[in-house]
Amino acid sequence: MKHETPTLQAQRRDRLGSRYSKRLRNSGRTPGVIYGHKSDTLSVSVDTKETVTALKRGAHVVNVAVDGGQAETCLVKELQFGFLGDDVIHIDFARVDLNEEVEVKVHLRFVGHPEAAKKPGAVLANPVTDLEVICKVKDIPEEIKVDISKMEEFMMVKDLVLPTGVRTPIDPETIVSQITFVAEEVIATPEAAEVAEGAAAEPEVITEKKPTAEEAAAAAAEAPAAKK
Repeated sequence: MKHETPTLQAQRRDRLGSRYSKRLRNSGRTPGVIYGHKSDTLSVSVDTKETVTALKRGAHVVNVAVDGGQAETCLVKELQFGFLGDDVIHIDFARVDLNEEVEVKVHLRFVGHPEAAKKPGAVLANPVTDLEVICKVKDIPEEIKVDISKMEEFMMVKDLVLPTGVRTPIDPETIVSQITFVAEEVIATPEAAEVAEGAAAEPEVITEKKPTAEEAAAAAAEAPAAKK
């Protein structure tokens, strides 16, 4: 799934340092750099809201226009996040050519709900949510749709349907989605607890062994002698 490449308006940064970067972020701009293709590295800043919106839509490639100049096609190479991991504090743009082959991570969007996951004790998990892919810049998908509606037990990388021109270096046997089953816990009711408690408190009864006929006769013969 691909959409039109967004364009970000960047401004050159004439100063560097953490204090100046913090001031930029407080004003609604995110510091970054543009490098690559044997051209000068530029320190820039971009509008935070516009940039985050483009990233949330899955954009891996953007056009960056510095100070109103001609836009350059750039790959979002690296993002740095704040201490809590919920905000972008720095962004690296790498100049690229549309026909250049690159390696990027693409989000996997799981759709459907397998019948097996509806069974008692079933737990559905997706251990892989972003997949590394290799393709030309112009072919980078914003996301990869994964239909798990007919999955019986698990799905591997080799089962994914990748867009045309896209491949992955990941081990084909890697599991991306799976269903596991957990044992059901026996929930004790108050009635069951009372029965169990009563059974535990009740003493064991040992049945007295009955004497045989010979033992009974011998005991009767000995009785008069005992009285003398």
